[in-house]
Amino acid sequence: MLLVPGLDGVHPVQLMPDTRAVGPEGDLFLGFPAGSPLVRAATHAQGDELTAVLEITDVAPVSVPHRIRGRARIGGWLTAVPPLAGPGRTTLRLEFGEASVDDLWGAESVEPEDFRDAVADPLVAHEAELLQHLHAAHGEQMDSLSALLGERRSAGRPAAEGPRAVPVALDRFGLRVRFVEGGSACFDARFEFPDPVRDIGGLRRAMHALFEAAAC
Repeated sequence: MLLVPGLDGVHPVQLMPDTRAVGPEGDLFLGFPAGSPLVRAATHAQGDELTAVLEITDVAPVSVPHRIRGRARIGGWLTAVPPLAGPGRTTLRLEFGEASVDDLWGAESVEPEDFRDAVADPLVAHEAELLQHLHAAHGEQMDSLSALLGERRSAGRPAAEGPRAVPVALDRFGLRVRFVEGGSACFDARFEFPDPVRDIGGLRRAMHALFEAAAC
């Protein structure tokens, strides 16, 4: 959601951009209906600086306890730009000022240069589908990963009676699995790939190697 100080009484749906894109300098371009309250506020501000914050919530695409994987806030200055989104649409530019991320890897601030130069993970467009496939079609193999937990594995239990394993995050460096031990009790384990994967073919080989190691 895109939040503007002083813009009250607006339905949350009206604060959600239809499209998002990042420009070469790190600015965000957000698409809204031309009649959106946010568009009216940006147009009315004209030369004045209109501050805004884009709040992003990342939700795991599989059913798992504590599904929110992370939150991000990007703050900056909002302006309307020449039409880029077609009739009836308006694009707003959020000039990057500061950002923070609080996710499965920890909490930290993001420098403008790092945001500008960041490259999307090669699996990002496929992550949701891949996690859902692993969860639905490879449940037994996922559960077998508990054999790699070492001391964290439930003492005295064979792998077949271990916690249920749910894939919760995937990127080129590895797979994060949430082990659910009963009710909402759970913990995460991260399984790193030997080398970063570059495509689906590389991911398939890395996952086969991970399952084979668990089966040994």
